[in-house]
Amino acid sequence: MGKTAFIFPGQGAQYCGMGKDFYEKYEKAREIYALAEQATGLNIAALCFEEDERLHITEYTQIAMLTTEVAILRVLEEKGLRADCCAGLSLGEYGALAAARVMEPKDLFRLIRSRGIFMQEAYPTGGAMTAVLGLDADTIRAVCQETEGIVSIANDNCPGQIVITGEEKAVQVAAAALLEKGAKRCVPLKVSGPFHSALLEGAGEKLAEKLAEVEVHPPVIPYLCNVEAAPVTEVSRIRELLAKQVSSSVRWRETMERMLADGVDTFIEIGPGRTLTGFLRKISRDVTVYNVEKVEDMENLLRNSK
Repeated sequence: MGKTAFIFPGQGAQYCGMGKDFYEKYEKAREIYALAEQATGLNIAALCFEEDERLHITEYTQIAMLTTEVAILRVLEEKGLRADCCAGLSLGEYGALAAARVMEPKDLFRLIRSRGIFMQEAYPTGGAMTAVLGLDADTIRAVCQETEGIVSIANDNCPGQIVITGEEKAVQVAAAALLEKGAKRCVPLKVSGPFHSALLEGAGEKLAEKLAEVEVHPPVIPYLCNVEAAPVTEVSRIRELLAKQVSSSVRWRETMERMLADGVDTFIEIGPGRTLTGFLRKISRDVTVYNVEKVEDMENLLRNSK
């Protein structure tokens, strides 16, 4: 019999109204939004459900996304759904921490609020990220290493889609070189910083101080981290890798390949959008993938899982 994984998306999938139907229908979801508000002092429900330009600013996006993901997760758990393992892309890794019971939600909310602020402030101008389509990781990595300035792989999402990050000029020069190497397209991303680059090491150092103050538990189910694309169980290593994550590459393709090799054949993407579902379709066609961002998605999942 196969295994089931919960996976959680990162920044970029947010939209006004995300999670609202769960909030309106389930007390458990409302409890999570209230807990996030208590932990951060922000009106998270208003941030998620009402038109607010802050929703697309990193320091607010991250807490809004995580609250929505955890709210949906807790309702799924209340309905009896369980996973054999979990992972999340970038900020989505904190959703996986919730699924693996590594930290209490209030601590996760405080951490992700700090993480968003630290990342926003670390390199406020002069950074860039660009999606490179149709080229392999080795070629992209080599070009980045040959380019003057700071530029590296931010996300290895799936075959044919890799994101580079760093100083704006270096990213532009690398993108031009990658087109010459055969990339189909290089698409600049609308982001507010060079995330997952060496330019954010300072943010990681600040986050490490916050992580040291938080109680961390061994995962109750295997949780695969972004930095190593492998399960991590030691509490000290969890803290270390979360601090490192903000300036390290997100090895998502390898994470999914590891789960597949371990026998996972059903993936449930929890949260806004279908980004991870799209990545998975390019990694393997031989899996069942569900996305749960609406109540009707959950009801469909529950019907199919009986």
